[in-house]
Amino acid sequence: MTKIAVWCRHENDCIIGIGPKIPWNIPSDLKRFRRITTGANITCGQTTYESFPNRTLPNRQIYVLTFEKDYEVSDKQNHHVVNDMMSLKDFSEPLYIAGGASIYKLFMQKLPPEVIVDSCNHNAIDGSLSGDPVDIKECITKMEKDYQKISPDYEEDNVTTTIWVKKGEFVDQEVLKHITNSIINLKKG
Repeated sequence: MTKIAVWCRHENDCIIGIGPKIPWNIPSDLKRFRRITTGANITCGQTTYESFPNRTLPNRQIYVLTFEKDYEVSDKQNHHVVNDMMSLKDFSEPLYIAGGASIYKLFMQKLPPEVIVDSCNHNAIDGSLSGDPVDIKECITKMEKDYQKISPDYEEDNVTTTIWVKKGEFVDQEVLKHITNSIINLKKG
């Protein structure tokens, strides 16, 4: 299995949210995420899952990490409750990690992804949102130490996206090809 973290963070402060909200609205960012993860297995925390429109993302199997044993998902056929992240250790297919911050941090500590799709937003944060800033600074520190950048910078709408691979890891080339094509072809369709 290949684990892939996909995030978009704000430059310098590494903020990915203000409270439970994404503090920007960049259609190409959402489109990039959709292109990379459509048809795939994704895992996310309960708060992130509940932020999805109608608690779903079409054409994906979603594995919701939560401490709630009796948590109810909106689509029992395509969404699954996971109470122990280590049960994902032997997952047989590529698994895309979709946040939030506590899930990214947990994976970086216990089940590090082999690949990181790091999108860095250079636009302003929406100042009208209230709540505490949510950042992934420790994930970025670990990425810069334990991973190597293998792609050029892909720029779209003032968001720079790069692909990083864990040093010393073999990565399924089909996974990398899919991610790269999803990013490169963003402008085409």
